[in-house]
Amino acid sequence: MRQGKVLFLKVVIVILGLIVLGICIGLPFLAKETAELNPAYAYLKYPVLFGMYLTAIPFYFTLYQGSKLLRYISVNESFSEHSVAALRAIKYSCASISVIYLIGMIFLFTQDALHPGVALMGFAIIFVTTILSIFSAVLQELLYNVLKIKSENDLTI
Repeated sequence: MRQGKVLFLKVVIVILGLIVLGICIGLPFLAKETAELNPAYAYLKYPVLFGMYLTAIPFYFTLYQGSKLLRYISVNESFSEHSVAALRAIKYSCASISVIYLIGMIFLFTQDALHPGVALMGFAIIFVTTILSIFSAVLQELLYNVLKIKSENDLTI
C-alpha cells in the first residue's frame, strides 16, 4: 500500500512540474498581450517575467528534493541523513520563493502597478510557501531528533 501512495505522490510531482512548465512557456505571450492592453505598464513586462522565471528555479529544485525524499521513503531510508538534507533544501527553497515574491510585490507596489488580484495571488503564494517552509523545518527537526535517538540506541546495544 505504501508503494501506491509514493507512486501517487511522484505522479503529483510530475504533474506540478508540467503545469509550471506550461505556465513558463506561456508567460511571454501573456506578458505581450497584457502590455498591448495596458501600454502604461508595458515597461514592467521584463521585470515581472524575470521574477516569475526566477521563482521557477527554486520551485523545480523543491520538486527534485521532494522526489529524492520519496525515493528514500520507497527504499526504507526515510530515517537517514539524506532525508534530513532533502527537507532542509525544501525549507530553504520554499523560503526563497516567499522572499522573491515579497520583493516582487514590493517592487510592483512602488511602481503603483500592484493590482488587487495580483496582490491576492502573491499573498497566497507567499502564505503557502511560508507554511511549507515551516512544515519542512518541523519535519527536519523531528527527523533529526529521531536520528539522534536512534544513534544513541545503537551505541548502547
